[in-house]
Amino acid sequence: MVLAGCGDGGGNTTTTRPPATSGQAGRGHGQPATGDGRGGVRLQPIGDFDQPVYVTQPPGDHRDLFVVERTGRVVVVHDGEPVSTPFLDLGPEITSAGEEQGLLSLAFAPDYGKSGHLYVDYTDTAGNTRVVEYRRSSSDPLVADPGSAREVLEVDQPYPNHNGGLVLFGPDRLLYVGLGDGGSEGDPNRTGQNLSILLGKILRIDPRPSGGRPYSVPHSNPFVGRSGARPEIYSYGLRNPWRFSFDPVSGALAIGDVGQDRWEEVDLVGRGKGLGANFGWSGYEGFDGFNDDQQAPNAVQPVFVYGHDVGCSITGGYIVRDRTLPSLYGRYLYGDFCNGQLRSFTAVPERRATDDRGLGLQVPSVSSFGTDDAGHVYVTSLQGPVYRLASDQG
Repeated sequence: MVLAGCGDGGGNTTTTRPPATSGQAGRGHGQPATGDGRGGVRLQPIGDFDQPVYVTQPPGDHRDLFVVERTGRVVVVHDGEPVSTPFLDLGPEITSAGEEQGLLSLAFAPDYGKSGHLYVDYTDTAGNTRVVEYRRSSSDPLVADPGSAREVLEVDQPYPNHNGGLVLFGPDRLLYVGLGDGGSEGDPNRTGQNLSILLGKILRIDPRPSGGRPYSVPHSNPFVGRSGARPEIYSYGLRNPWRFSFDPVSGALAIGDVGQDRWEEVDLVGRGKGLGANFGWSGYEGFDGFNDDQQAPNAVQPVFVYGHDVGCSITGGYIVRDRTLPSLYGRYLYGDFCNGQLRSFTAVPERRATDDRGLGLQVPSVSSFGTDDAGHVYVTSLQGPVYRLASDQG
């Protein structure tokens, strides 16, 4: 099972990489030095769950973690202990029959403390993607009101794989939605480069209702006003951006894009440079050409790739900013669903990574990473465990 997106095929590919561009990661004012990735980290157990795929926390909350289970529940970990009553149970609303389907992520509105609004991304019983808004219960802050559901977005899915599935508020307080190319394999419907289709893209919307519509599109989106293009699109040319993230220090956008037959890739661009960016699929897989009939003009090259002799399906993570983890500070942390290794490299936007190395930690069936409001990093295993990455000195 490869929930993170099915790197199809396997084979005996070679993990060769193009020559690196020189350059060092910059240090922001008052920021610690970039770590070397050489250990100093342990896995601190948080609990066992039913196929966990995400961990998050509302802004300003330092007590409650929210664990998303693919099978339909959001479980609260309150002061370190899982709460028996789920925060939200969408079991009847979803299908998790396909390996990449189910309840896939949760995002709290930036003003959650005041509005109580949260957003979930799931596969409905017809196999399509839905982004739905809920509100926190007025009587219990550890429960969402199931009657408050308001559909924000629905996207038809032609196949049960490559659904994407991440909803995430960016530094601009807008909602980003990751969508895969629609599935099967090889981009059969040629969605990645087609700007008239939402599949194979990262979208950017304001999820609040406006003008009788369930959401609005920022005027600064790159394809607003372009004939034949969907204005919701922020970035395109993606195969399955299962997990992406924004660096809270630099604003850089990092995408773990699950590969096809040969290459898993990480795309990393500086603040605002994801706006209108074409990441190449399916004209390219990694650095290699893929579908000859697909042109990808000015495609942004990945900063890092690895082959299917090493793993099979990248699980994108975060540029670590947890100061209690000096060896990982300023490095992009990621995993692979098949080999379970946690690895990292120095995160420099648009420059090829040269110092990728393992942490010496294994998480079987690593399905996702997450962070809390303090910047601590968590990792989930589809087999059940959730861990926090903690200093081995603590």
